[in-house]
Amino acid sequence: MLKIQNLRKTYGNYHALDGLDMEIADGSLYGFVGPNGAGKTTTIKIMTGLLLPDVGRVEIDGIDALTEPYRLKEKIGYVPDYFGVYDNLKVWEYMEFFASCYGLEGLKARKRFQILLDQVGLGDKEDFFVDGLSRGMKQRLCLARALIHDPSLLIMDEPTSGLDPRTRLEFRDTVQELHEQGKTILISSHILSELSELCTDIGIIDAGRLIVSGSIAEITDRIHTSKPVIITIFGDKTAAMKLLKEHRLVQTITVKDDSIMVGFTGNAKQESELLAQLVGAGVPVRGFVREPGNLEAIFMQITNHKEERVVLSYEDESGL
Repeated sequence: MLKIQNLRKTYGNYHALDGLDMEIADGSLYGFVGPNGAGKTTTIKIMTGLLLPDVGRVEIDGIDALTEPYRLKEKIGYVPDYFGVYDNLKVWEYMEFFASCYGLEGLKARKRFQILLDQVGLGDKEDFFVDGLSRGMKQRLCLARALIHDPSLLIMDEPTSGLDPRTRLEFRDTVQELHEQGKTILISSHILSELSELCTDIGIIDAGRLIVSGSIAEITDRIHTSKPVIITIFGDKTAAMKLLKEHRLVQTITVKDDSIMVGFTGNAKQESELLAQLVGAGVPVRGFVREPGNLEAIFMQITNHKEERVVLSYEDESGL
């Protein structure tokens, strides 16, 4: 579906994109995230033909998006993070105008946009003026407009920004419905918990490069191994500390009272092996559990440029 190779873009001395490589498979619902200034918006503008890169290649369904911009626009639908101003246009006039931009006119255009308005919950708002709609309604109208020509790829940049929780949930349900109908969707958002529930795949960009990409299952496994293991010991911890300090998968050790927090990079099987090793060494283990993790945890971990250090106590950690 979408393939990006060695994409580079600079603004003066600032490298917005620094050799970005990225792929999105057909039928994916792809979450695109990154800290402010990471290059998300620049990437999306290049994908949609609104900006040219300095170097690199963008292909959608085998079409070179940079040399064939008109064919590109037939393939994509774009929902930006702002609606724009359309004074004195009614909803049906707004949809009719954009339908005409793609060669749809008359009864064919009306049937098409009526189906889309019903799909996004605006079927009874055809005669409303666009500038009188609520923020959530405008965003749903923008989504209907982006679908008017039945694009292969739907690109959405912070589509739920500024929406109240109920409207955000309704919008998310509509996106899920579109995905179930076979649409390939890229959605950029800073609401990571929402993306983790909605998307099939996630890509995290930082400093103009894609640093993590994969299915939700793969990312979830990485999240799991990024969270510390909490080991509760009854009595003396000397034997446990000796074993943990020598273990190749232990990165950090933090001690408080009768608990040891271990930065452990192993998987579930290796966790069970570590527990067996502790018990085999005579350590009186009362509790052994991996802290629950989420997408926010791995996002903060991999976009933090400070080096990890071994911490031996909570007090030492708080004083750093």
